Amino acid sequence: MAEYYKDALRLGLKEYKAAVAKGESGTLEALDDILSGVKTAGAIELGLVQIPADRIVGTKSPGRVAAFAPNFMPILEENTEFAQKWKALCTAHLEEGIRDAVKAYEYMNKYYIEEGNKRVSVLKFFGAYNIPGKVTRILPARTGDEKIEIYYEFLDFYRYSKVNFIEFTKKGSYLALQKALGKEPDEEWTDEEQKEFSAAYYYFIKAYTASGGSKLNTTPGDAMLSYIQVYGYGDLIMTDPADIKKNLGKMWEEVALKAEETPIEVKLDPPEEKKATLLQKMTTSSQPELIVAFVHDGSPTSSGWVHDHEKGREHIQKVFGDSIHTGSYNDAMDGDPLEVIEEAIADGAKLIFTTSPRLLQASLRAAVDHPDIIIMNCSLGTSHRYIRTYYTRMYEVKFILGALAGTLTESGKLGYVCDYPIYGQIAGINAFALGARMTCPKAKVYLEWSGIKGAEEAAQSLREQNIRIISSQDTARFLKDDRLSFGLSYISGDEKRLLANPVWKWGKYYEEILKRYLDKSMQEEYDKSNKALNYYWGISAGVADVMYSDALETTSKHFCSLLKDSIIHNLCTPFRTPFTTQSGEIIGEGEPSLTLKEIVTMDYLVENVIGEIPQYEELSPMGKATVDTAAGIENSQSSVDTTAPKPGQKPSQLQTDDAKPAQGDDASRREVDE
Repeated sequence: MAEYYKDALRLGLKEYKAAVAKGESGTLEALDDILSGVKTAGAIELGLVQIPADRIVGTKSPGRVAAFAPNFMPILEENTEFAQKWKALCTAHLEEGIRDAVKAYEYMNKYYIEEGNKRVSVLKFFGAYNIPGKVTRILPARTGDEKIEIYYEFLDFYRYSKVNFIEFTKKGSYLALQKALGKEPDEEWTDEEQKEFSAAYYYFIKAYTASGGSKLNTTPGDAMLSYIQVYGYGDLIMTDPADIKKNLGKMWEEVALKAEETPIEVKLDPPEEKKATLLQKMTTSSQPELIVAFVHDGSPTSSGWVHDHEKGREHIQKVFGDSIHTGSYNDAMDGDPLEVIEEAIADGAKLIFTTSPRLLQASLRAAVDHPDIIIMNCSLGTSHRYIRTYYTRMYEVKFILGALAGTLTESGKLGYVCDYPIYGQIAGINAFALGARMTCPKAKVYLEWSGIKGAEEAAQSLREQNIRIISSQDTARFLKDDRLSFGLSYISGDEKRLLANPVWKWGKYYEEILKRYLDKSMQEEYDKSNKALNYYWGISAGVADVMYSDALETTSKHFCSLLKDSIIHNLCTPFRTPFTTQSGEIIGEGEPSLTLKEIVTMDYLVENVIGEIPQYEELSPMGKATVDTAAGIENSQSSVDTTAPKPGQKPSQLQTDDAKPAQGDDASRREVDE
């Protein structure tokens, strides 16, 4: 047993010296010291628990710490009484096995030993995976601190999974794992599922460590979640460690991205377009035809959203002519979307646009497997390195429409139909409501969700409340009377008029992206960054606009144009602060306006909105699937601060009198091809 102790002592002294060299204590942490002066929220007896050995980091009291290095290996010399007892336990372990449970305290998902420190040391030396212990959990008081909030998310996860060995560093990750495994948020795990996951985690750890994961400022849990999001859980449990390591190598930038405090870099405007030299023009003209693919989750005949993106595809084919070839792949979600993307790659596509957030995971997997192909997904707030996302700041347009609606209301009651509570949508509701209040202080915005009731049912609910001006879907849904399914409409009895509608100028968006792809500025932008790139362009980039009906008076159109120009030149921001939420919270006090991160991650409604954000269980199956895909938006962190310069003066003359829209033609359909 003396040789075992010498080996353990050597490991302990090595760890001790390394810790001291970094300015650390070189011994174990003591929970009593950690909790000194810290407010707690009580204790819970967990009973007998299989404690993950790597989660045992210290002792309960300071009196026991001096005998161990931070890795729980001994640092006392061989001639000490401590060493003799350690050797005796070593003998017992090898001859009979150590069966007695230790006594431990758990705090913030780390374990501190009160009785059995030497047992832990011996078992760790021999590579024990779990150590049985009678555990008391100490709950931290909730202060809003991010680490504590992540811990409480772990407690929810532990309650239905009984898995205590996986750790994350980002909020929302435990719920994301639950969903990635195909489970409902509060669905309990079976014993077999726990064992299967434990085995998968064990093999993943081996591959992760062999790949150099210990050098990253992240956790194996973070990396495992990234792996599952790319390859799927089914692939992980069927793959041996050697192939897991190989796959990790292909997606290592994705794993490393999890260590970034701000993993997302949001680009608010297109990069500056390069002016090609004569030589570059000659070289470009001799290059083979570029194949650009568009992969849709639906078809242009059944989906207004897909129809609009198809118009964008047709636009760039006209603009770039014979230098490119575009192709579309419809209804990708009817089967395996990855196979559809692979088909586009086999057809020669080098630039692929997947036009729905539901295609995100398939896009990511294809991008990892084909690093020479640029794949862009139409979504926002996703922290994935190998794909880029693009979306439009439509809240700017909604602000203008809200201000317009405020000038036209007779009663102060306005309607708003939204589809799903995902990225950009909450900001759009609030921007509309703030715009309406700017021109009509008494304005109330009544909110309905088509993701619960259906578009027509939601609009009908508003009409039954005698609401005449309604902002509905952003694109037409091909109903019999689709004038009421998108845009800002005026409704009074049989009189129904589309007044104005948001314009998603996808053709312009794709044109600008393609220009940057061809002059290689997009690739340079990617190479200079170590973050996930999200393109979030708006009115200033020419990719969003408002169209007006002849039913509007000229003064109303001029007013909207003034707001639009003010937004473009940073003289006006939809989220001028402070403002108040439904709960009475004051947002942005002392600041001129919200940052982009604060806008994108909104989870509240402003005080003049009547309605609420729906619960997940209330949504339709399509709504749940969309929200599941876009769930990362709540946790994204942007490196861009879009606090605007001090807004300019408010227009001196606004039409604030109640006004019924004048007679005239309906607004034009969406101008999506420009």
